[in-house]
Amino acid sequence: MPFNTELTRRLGITVPVVQGGMQHVGTAEMASAVSNAGGLGIITALIWPEPAGLRQEIRKCKKLTSKPFGVNITLLPALVPPDYEAYAQVVIDEGIKIVETAGNSPGPVISKLKKAGCIVLHKCTTIRHAQSAVKLGVDFLSIDGFECAGHVGESDITNFILLSRARQTLKVPFIASGGFADGQGLAAALCLGACGINMGTRFLCTVESPIHHNIKEQIVKAQETDTALVLRRWTNTTRLYRNKVTEQALKVERESKTGDFSEIAPYVSGKRGREVFVNGDPEYGVWTAGQVIGLIHDIPTCKDLVARIEKEAEASLKEKIGLFTPSPKL
Repeated sequence: MPFNTELTRRLGITVPVVQGGMQHVGTAEMASAVSNAGGLGIITALIWPEPAGLRQEIRKCKKLTSKPFGVNITLLPALVPPDYEAYAQVVIDEGIKIVETAGNSPGPVISKLKKAGCIVLHKCTTIRHAQSAVKLGVDFLSIDGFECAGHVGESDITNFILLSRARQTLKVPFIASGGFADGQGLAAALCLGACGINMGTRFLCTVESPIHHNIKEQIVKAQETDTALVLRRWTNTTRLYRNKVTEQALKVERESKTGDFSEIAPYVSGKRGREVFVNGDPEYGVWTAGQVIGLIHDIPTCKDLVARIEKEAEASLKEKIGLFTPSPKL
């Protein structure tokens, strides 16, 4: 086993690669495929509108893998927020020991999980938020750079700087998230102080990913310039795949005289985005993708992808060590 990082040791995985929580995508089939490949697969709790649905999915995943897997609980603003603590209780009741958290005011949920002995990986986009999470007792921080898909935060700090700041500042181990797709990226993250990487968009484009094949092919064809930032006007900046609906949303955002969110809401509907993954029409609605789409050129199985990343990272690290020749001692 070539990798021995804090992440592999604590989580019981062989390759320091985490499949981040993804709405509509983080199912038992997806999570188990990643875990069976040696990484950490993650079920996304809020795919199911009720905690009972999450319980069934966890039990399904247990039948598909004997390896460690986790659950993502993301706390997002909502007029009628989900019962997050009920989802956390399901995780605890089902004996899941690894949880990825993200979003606003996660304190009560993290406290509940920690009391139950769970290992908590908290995702954040700034060092300030990371330091707040440390005070809550999280075990790992997932540092999410500006390149990432979905909610990028409002600071626009790319991972090259953000990870170095994390190395300088944080007292708990951290994972690099946003912009990773291959073993060279894993090697770079380790050199910058991370103990592993988190990948979303790259796992979206795998054989086991539960989305329409047309969308996977669209990712393969895409360039790193084919994303756009939407909702900055409402301080909820989100990176989306650049299509006709995204362009329409941007037009409303630029030209709205009132700034009323109701004007843009139909264009950024999560329901339409979910339909994209079902009907295979990349122009039907908005869907999240990171700038890393420019690095994705195939649709492998999770097993082949993780094995390739492991091999590439090992080769890269060995090659870079060879660049340094110690000076002879005088």
